[in-house]
Amino acid sequence: MWRTEYPRPQLVRDDWQNLNGEWEFEFDDKNIGLDEKWYRQNSTYTKKINVPFAYQTKLSGIHDSSFHDWVWYRREFEVPESMLNKQIILHFGAVDYRAMVFINGHLVGSHEGGHTPFSFDITNYLIEGKQSVVVRVEDPSADETIPRGKQFWMENSAGIWYTRTTGIWQTVWLEAVNKTHIKIVRFTPDIDTGEISIELDILGEYVNKRVEIDISFKDENVANDSVKIYEGYTKRSINLYNRKIFRTGFHGVGWNWSPENPHLFDVTICLKDGDVVIDEITSYFGMRKIHTENGMVYLNNKPYYQKLVLDQGYWPEGLLTAPTDQDLKKDIELAKEMGFNGCRKHQKVEDSRFLYWADKIGFLVWGECAASPSYSENAVARLTNEWLEIIERDYNHPCIVTWVPINESWGVPSIANNEQQQHHSLAMYHLIHSVDKTRLVISNDGWEMTRTDICAIHNYNHGHIDEVEKYDEFRDSLSTTDTLLHSRSAGRGIYAIGFKHCGEPILLTEFGGIGFKVGDESGWGYTSVTNEEDYIIDYERVMKAVYESYSLHGYCYTQLTDVEQEINGLLTYDRKSKCDLKEIRRINDMWHLKTIK
Repeated sequence: MWRTEYPRPQLVRDDWQNLNGEWEFEFDDKNIGLDEKWYRQNSTYTKKINVPFAYQTKLSGIHDSSFHDWVWYRREFEVPESMLNKQIILHFGAVDYRAMVFINGHLVGSHEGGHTPFSFDITNYLIEGKQSVVVRVEDPSADETIPRGKQFWMENSAGIWYTRTTGIWQTVWLEAVNKTHIKIVRFTPDIDTGEISIELDILGEYVNKRVEIDISFKDENVANDSVKIYEGYTKRSINLYNRKIFRTGFHGVGWNWSPENPHLFDVTICLKDGDVVIDEITSYFGMRKIHTENGMVYLNNKPYYQKLVLDQGYWPEGLLTAPTDQDLKKDIELAKEMGFNGCRKHQKVEDSRFLYWADKIGFLVWGECAASPSYSENAVARLTNEWLEIIERDYNHPCIVTWVPINESWGVPSIANNEQQQHHSLAMYHLIHSVDKTRLVISNDGWEMTRTDICAIHNYNHGHIDEVEKYDEFRDSLSTTDTLLHSRSAGRGIYAIGFKHCGEPILLTEFGGIGFKVGDESGWGYTSVTNEEDYIIDYERVMKAVYESYSLHGYCYTQLTDVEQEINGLLTYDRKSKCDLKEIRRINDMWHLKTIK
């Protein structure tokens, strides 16, 4: 088994080759591979691995969770005849953490950052016949200054920390392009004017070439544009709602993207030299707006109550890598079946295919990234660079409505009164807004916030099912804006010293985590029950306290699935339901209309 679907759904070309599957593999525990030139074709590798699954996973075929900080991959491939006489780009979806890539014994490039894609033009390194690609990976298992998210820096997972992911964990693939081709496409919707702004970065000999843009909705053409280009950067604005959609009486607003109505426009962009097509891509976009006003979040200019579920994106056999594309889709479908309209992707930059399905099915996503446990200047640089790469990859997905650069003061442990760490939080907030004006940004989800678009509070203090007094305290702490802002979950203030609430919407973005053991599972939850009936009762009890608050304007429940020793999911680790999902939906749907009056 390996992943075979097209890996980059926002910029699709026909001419590509999947390089997933069986690769040669070797541990390099003494870090001697570079000195001994393991990138040469005559080097011996003693193991096999199933890419794109990390060696720690069952699906990799190795399933070894011990520390191996340096690993090597190698495979041979042939360039298909259809790709000959073009530029060949080698793409990696994600490699954790540092990667060096060799083609036919030559270093073609390196990349640092375990959660974002990178690519190299390997054309000049190719030879006749079979090609050799070698990847050397360094993943410092115990380094607490690299963005590692939930990956534990000790060998055995424990508490909220899970088995590590080392090396290639997303698709590896080849793409053939002409020397002159489209590098980047950015779609920026404006539902207030009915316009879609399309930005193109074009590489190569672009002067006097022509770009043709065709936009359709449900297979009906709604807009066309054509322009001769003289610079590598081109921007076009196309009014959609005053064209065919408007004339047929749909009035634009009915065709905005939302979880309830995930309307998408399909786009074909051709780059032409005269009448000859030299590049063609297909993509899509959604007309969607997110903003805050009057202490509430607005989606497409209407108040919108977000019912999110925390989703960590782990699977028992693949860890961070979903076994199949359908597994990504299934998680969204199960969450929607339970009445959630979105998720917070926790401490992980999820596979682009998940975002594709969220776009298609209609599911809000809060995009988060892996945090480093400790603060350092190097950690700042690494986090900053990853966020620039995250936004470049995911900018076009309408499902993403919020960015979460910092969580629970991870990586900024002294932010409450440390001005340097506060500046880092502020810098991340402003940096993300400087490159993406279409989404909200949370400075430090949970507590000790600085400047933020949402006041995001964590509170697991609802007590066990029979702890009436503790539950009453939990319910009272959510009841008003004043009690919410003066709560001290985990003993920490909601805002860092020197910062205060400025009217931004208040959401309860972590709570619940009711533990319920199913089958042979063992582990823990923030509270626990022993049977399905009590599980439903306890879930309803906790949710009632949330829905009774007129000051909360959304929530994120912990969590979608069990993960390793955490058995506090609504679903088991292998996605089996712990109770009748209709009951979860009934509870999720019960009180929210009252809350947003």
